[in-house]
Amino acid sequence: MKSRTFRKLAAGIGLALLSTTALSAKSAENASNNNHGTSIWEVTKNGDTVYIGGTIHILPVSEFPLPTQFTDIYQQSDTVVFEAELPDSTDVAAQQQMMMELSYQNGETLKDTLTDETFKALDQYLSAFGASANQLASFKPGFVTTMLVTMEAQRAQMAGEGVDAYFTQLAKRDNKDREYLESLDFQINMLANLGDGEEERFISETLATLPDLKSELERTIKAWRAGDTEALNTLVIQTFKQEAPESYDDVFTKRNMNWIPQIEAMFGDDDKEFVLVGAGHLVGEDNVLKLLGQKGYSVKQL
Repeated sequence: MKSRTFRKLAAGIGLALLSTTALSAKSAENASNNNHGTSIWEVTKNGDTVYIGGTIHILPVSEFPLPTQFTDIYQQSDTVVFEAELPDSTDVAAQQQMMMELSYQNGETLKDTLTDETFKALDQYLSAFGASANQLASFKPGFVTTMLVTMEAQRAQMAGEGVDAYFTQLAKRDNKDREYLESLDFQINMLANLGDGEEERFISETLATLPDLKSELERTIKAWRAGDTEALNTLVIQTFKQEAPESYDDVFTKRNMNWIPQIEAMFGDDDKEFVLVGAGHLVGEDNVLKLLGQKGYSVKQL
């Protein structure tokens, strides 16, 4: 696989990553128990409401149209809030900068961090795509695993831009206000550090799970459509903890906490906001909904 093919694939990947204590008794049940509905929650305080929707970053075309609640809330909203604004695939300078940040710059390579067995397994997997592990060795593990998941999703005919990209395009078309919880630089840095210090476990666990990726994606999409928080916790959060336990706090816990003040600032105005974040941020310990509940917000699953 030629390097320009890698760059084209990287542009398509973007930065997508495969993401309640008592509010009141009733709200806690809605937010944390397996009370199926949708992956949208209504968060209210003092008569003001912000909607928070969990998204799937990889969603095949066959899964459209989306649940009607998503499109209905979108239509009602003045502002759509995303995790970050991703660079356009035609922005060559931005793509080059992203690739530089996701590559080793100190003479080290991925091969230096892996056992011979795992590097050979990586090479064997990539050979099915006409590529080799040496061609990816200059990239950091977070980017390599993201590429592996994307390549396998394409092979399984499960690839797609996902919910975030879909609503980004709609918001641009409809001239809706768009806001972001994080900067692009933050997300690039996060992906660049993903798996740092646990490269062997991160790559080997990813390779071990790739044969089951299609069934896991199907289960995750099904759980997302049904708002099945228990299943999403198992499929997203517990899987991530298994593959990259040292990175969990940086990818989930710390970011969830950082988003709370920004979400709180959305209350008390006339705008109707629709916040869209990875579904993993709305389940498990210290999720966004739980943190808002602890601060006195009422949380109701739609």
